[in-house]
Amino acid sequence: MRLGVNIDHVATLRQQRRGTFPDPVEAARICERAGASSIVCHLREDRRHIQDDDVHRLKHAMRVPLNLEMSIADEIVRAALSIKPDQVTLVPERRQELTTEGGLDVVRLVRRLRPILGRFREAGVEVSLFVDPEKDQLAASREIGARIVELHTGRYAEARRVGASERELSALLRAAEKAVSLGLVVAAGHGLDYDNIDAVVAIPQIEEVNIGFSIMSRAVFVGLERAVEEMVARLAKRRTHAIAAA
Repeated sequence: MRLGVNIDHVATLRQQRRGTFPDPVEAARICERAGASSIVCHLREDRRHIQDDDVHRLKHAMRVPLNLEMSIADEIVRAALSIKPDQVTLVPERRQELTTEGGLDVVRLVRRLRPILGRFREAGVEVSLFVDPEKDQLAASREIGARIVELHTGRYAEARRVGASERELSALLRAAEKAVSLGLVVAAGHGLDYDNIDAVVAIPQIEEVNIGFSIMSRAVFVGLERAVEEMVARLAKRRTHAIAAA
């Protein structure tokens, strides 16, 4: 089970003073040293946290892959093609949202997404689509040539009513199985933390989880390196238990 660590919130803190500290590149190096499989950052249209220069520096500083989350706005697509991260993850984006609120509507955007995927493919950049765990979205992702999907785990993470968590987890399991049957590589992310991660890790088709906020929140109390190490250890332990149980 691979762990991608999202470092956006390090840049969020820096931007409060518009200075140079804390540096997300330094944070990324710590995450890499602590066992992160990849580094994730989101270059938003409003540049509320990660800046273009951050992505350029991350691209040259990291030994593990850099996964750039991004909208499909023309300006952002051009920026990403100039930087050429190892991977881009296409996500929906609204200026008013605090964080990404749902999956990309691939079904509605097929005609717009197809050429974008082609441009990244020609540039040698891997593309992942951040989608809700729904069969039609997975089928559309496969139709336009995506190789990777990241299942939006927000509904599972935010479920509070009795039985809701179990229903959302079942939806994730069915979606992961469907994705693999279509030949897609499956990742998952959004709202995952040290408490709710275990059930997601137990889904054998999911190869990677991407986590940011909960790791950065834990880092406030124990330090970033330890926070990442704790999550890496938890993923390894729960995956081993899941394989043994199967």
